[in-house]
Amino acid sequence: MKIIYHCFGGTHSSVTAAAAHLGMLPADRPPRPADLLAVPFFDTRENDDHGEIKLMGVDDSGNEVYFVGQRGAPQMLENVIFGLARHFDIPSRDFKMVNVMYKVNVSMKIGGTMSRRLKWIAAGRPLVTWGTVRAYAKIINLVRKIKAEESPIK
Repeated sequence: MKIIYHCFGGTHSSVTAAAAHLGMLPADRPPRPADLLAVPFFDTRENDDHGEIKLMGVDDSGNEVYFVGQRGAPQMLENVIFGLARHFDIPSRDFKMVNVMYKVNVSMKIGGTMSRRLKWIAAGRPLVTWGTVRAYAKIINLVRKIKAEESPIK
């Protein structure tokens, strides 16, 4: 199974979800800001990276875990992925699209815009990191749900 977490820019909530899924972030408490900043790709992706599906790693059940930015068009991304899968005879049971955008809070949106779009990293990164810590309970609950669905023992 390929699990693809997606959000607006592919650099905050989807990266956080993928990292949490892989055990790179704690499951029992919110991460510290330093924990988030140590995650590969957190707050580093650029506009040109939107749409590029990136492998974060393989989980304990053998699922490949990816993340991608969908530029505010989650349905379009999913339509393209499912359309390509149909065209190339890839069964939909072989992958799962997970929209993380609805777990994002205002601090993440403002901080992410400041850091990534406006390049005000010194001001935006602390704000998006703070917002991600605050949104983490929602993100980790989504990850737990996805992991339970994809566990080999049901």
